[in-house]
Amino acid sequence: MVKVVAYIRPHRLEAVKSAVSILGISGLTVADARGRGNSEERSRWQQGDTQLSALPIRSRLEVIVQDDLLDSILEAIVENARSEEPGDGKIFVSEVEEAVRIRTGERGSKGL
Repeated sequence: MVKVVAYIRPHRLEAVKSAVSILGISGLTVADARGRGNSEERSRWQQGDTQLSALPIRSRLEVIVQDDLLDSILEAIVENARSEEPGDGKIFVSEVEEAVRIRTGERGSKGL
Protein backbone atom coordinates (compact mmCIF):
# COMPACT_ATOMS: atom_id res chain seq x y z
CA MET A 1 0.00 0.00 0.00
CA VAL A 2 1.10 3.56 -0.68
CA LYS A 3 0.04 6.94 0.61
CA VAL A 4 -0.31 9.69 -1.98
CA VAL A 5 -0.36 13.29 -0.74
CA ALA A 6 -0.96 15.99 -3.33
CA TYR A 7 -0.91 19.76 -2.85
CA ILE A 8 -2.93 21.35 -5.64
CA ARG A 9 -4.68 24.60 -6.51
CA PRO A 10 -8.10 24.74 -4.79
CA HIS A 11 -10.00 25.46 -8.01
CA ARG A 12 -8.68 22.17 -9.50
CA LEU A 13 -9.88 20.06 -6.56
CA GLU A 14 -13.25 19.02 -8.02
CA ALA A 15 -11.66 17.83 -11.28
CA VAL A 16 -9.04 15.83 -9.37
CA LYS A 17 -11.65 14.30 -7.03
CA SER A 18 -13.75 13.24 -10.03
CA ALA A 19 -10.76 11.66 -11.76
CA VAL A 20 -9.82 9.75 -8.59
CA SER A 21 -13.41 8.59 -8.19
CA ILE A 22 -13.47 7.23 -11.75
CA LEU A 23 -10.58 4.96 -10.74
CA GLY A 24 -12.86 3.39 -8.13
CA ILE A 25 -11.14 5.04 -5.18
CA SER A 26 -13.68 6.27 -2.67
CA GLY A 27 -11.62 6.95 0.45
CA LEU A 28 -9.75 10.22 0.52
CA THR A 29 -9.08 13.15 2.79
CA VAL A 30 -9.03 16.79 1.73
CA ALA A 31 -7.84 19.72 3.81
CA ASP A 32 -6.88 23.34 3.26
CA ALA A 33 -3.18 24.11 3.51
CA ARG A 34 -0.97 27.18 3.20
CA GLY A 35 2.54 27.08 1.89
CA ARG A 36 4.88 27.51 -1.00
CA GLY A 37 7.24 25.31 -2.95
CA ASN A 38 10.49 26.33 -4.57
CA SER A 39 9.45 29.83 -5.58
CA GLU A 40 10.78 32.82 -3.72
CA GLU A 41 8.53 34.62 -1.28
CA ARG A 42 7.45 37.93 -2.72
CA SER A 43 7.60 41.11 -0.74
CA ARG A 44 5.43 44.16 -1.15
CA TRP A 45 5.49 47.70 0.09
CA GLN A 46 2.59 48.44 2.43
CA GLN A 47 2.09 51.30 4.88
CA GLY A 48 5.69 52.42 4.63
CA ASP A 49 7.13 48.96 5.32
CA THR A 50 8.20 45.95 3.28
CA GLN A 51 6.12 42.86 4.09
CA LEU A 52 6.22 39.33 2.78
CA SER A 53 3.06 38.28 0.96
CA ALA A 54 0.79 35.72 2.57
CA LEU A 55 1.39 32.07 1.79
CA PRO A 56 -0.96 30.84 -0.95
CA ILE A 57 -3.85 28.53 -0.09
CA ARG A 58 -3.65 25.01 -1.51
CA SER A 59 -5.81 21.92 -1.20
CA ARG A 60 -4.14 18.90 0.38
CA LEU A 61 -5.49 15.62 -0.97
CA GLU A 62 -4.48 12.41 0.79
CA VAL A 63 -5.33 8.89 -0.32
CA ILE A 64 -4.02 5.40 0.43
CA VAL A 65 -4.18 2.87 -2.38
CA GLN A 66 -2.87 -0.53 -3.42
CA ASP A 67 0.51 -0.45 -5.19
CA ASP A 68 -1.01 -1.42 -8.54
CA LEU A 69 -3.14 1.77 -8.59
CA LEU A 70 -0.21 4.12 -7.99
CA ASP A 71 0.57 4.97 -11.62
CA SER A 72 -3.12 5.47 -12.43
CA ILE A 73 -3.76 7.83 -9.53
CA LEU A 74 -0.60 9.84 -10.18
CA GLU A 75 -1.59 10.26 -13.82
CA ALA A 76 -5.14 11.28 -12.86
CA ILE A 77 -3.91 13.91 -10.40
CA VAL A 78 -1.29 15.36 -12.75
CA GLU A 79 -3.65 15.53 -15.74
CA ASN A 80 -6.44 17.21 -13.78
CA ALA A 81 -4.36 19.55 -11.59
CA ARG A 82 -1.95 20.83 -14.25
CA SER A 83 -2.30 24.36 -15.61
CA GLU A 84 1.33 24.47 -16.83
CA GLU A 85 1.94 27.54 -14.66
CA PRO A 86 4.28 27.78 -11.68
CA GLY A 87 2.49 26.78 -8.48
CA ASP A 88 0.52 23.82 -9.84
CA GLY A 89 1.61 21.80 -6.80
CA LYS A 90 3.47 18.69 -5.76
CA ILE A 91 2.73 15.02 -5.14
CA PHE A 92 4.47 12.90 -2.51
CA VAL A 93 4.33 9.11 -2.28
CA SER A 94 5.27 7.01 0.74
CA GLU A 95 4.93 3.39 1.80
CA VAL A 96 2.17 2.35 4.22
CA GLU A 97 2.99 -0.64 6.37
CA GLU A 98 -0.47 -1.44 7.70
CA ALA A 99 -4.11 -0.37 7.60
CA VAL A 100 -6.73 -1.38 10.16
CA ARG A 101 -10.45 -0.73 9.90
CA ILE A 102 -11.40 0.09 13.47
CA ARG A 103 -15.04 -1.04 13.21
CA THR A 104 -14.29 -4.57 12.01
CA GLY A 105 -10.61 -5.07 12.82
CA GLU A 106 -9.85 -5.95 9.17
CA ARG A 107 -6.22 -5.44 8.29
CA GLY A 108 -4.15 -4.79 5.19
CA SER A 109 -5.99 -4.20 1.92
CA LYS A 110 -9.29 -5.27 3.51
CA GLY A 111 -8.75 -2.53 6.09
CA LEU A 112 -8.87 0.13 3.42
